[in-house]
Amino acid sequence: MGGTLLVQAALAAAGCGEHRRAGELIDRAAGIAANLRGYDDPHRTSFGSVAVELARVLVAAQRGDAAEAVRRHLTLVRREGWRRLPAEYRGAYLLDVARTYLRVGDLRGAARALVDADHVAPAEVRCRPLARTVIAEIARVRPAPAGVARLATVVGLTR
Repeated sequence: MGGTLLVQAALAAAGCGEHRRAGELIDRAAGIAANLRGYDDPHRTSFGSVAVELARVLVAAQRGDAAEAVRRHLTLVRREGWRRLPAEYRGAYLLDVARTYLRVGDLRGAARALVDADHVAPAEVRCRPLARTVIAEIARVRPAPAGVARLATVVGLTR
């Protein structure tokens, strides 16, 4: 359970601009994850090497290194453990990735992440204020990607 707390602490540190500290905390969490056997999750926290990598993506995005975040993301979603994470975790994470794609000006990548998030966890996309902001930003592009245009209508941003 200590690994999950370290990941959460790292994300909090990154959110406060303490990027060096966030990196240290993630490294400590990675050490704990390395000692787990396979998908050993007795406390049902979804902690493991995939959760650590997910946090590395989000910390890289927080510190403004969107290119590293995108690179790490593309590797992460190909890993075996990605699909084992709860749908809500994957959906929320994909929303953050969509924002990261927007930061680097990749509207196609942002749209893909957003539509993937809706496929994985519709409630994360349709109910969270952050998602509405991301949908609106991508939908401003003309023509809006089909999946995003549909989401904009579903959440009531367009008619």
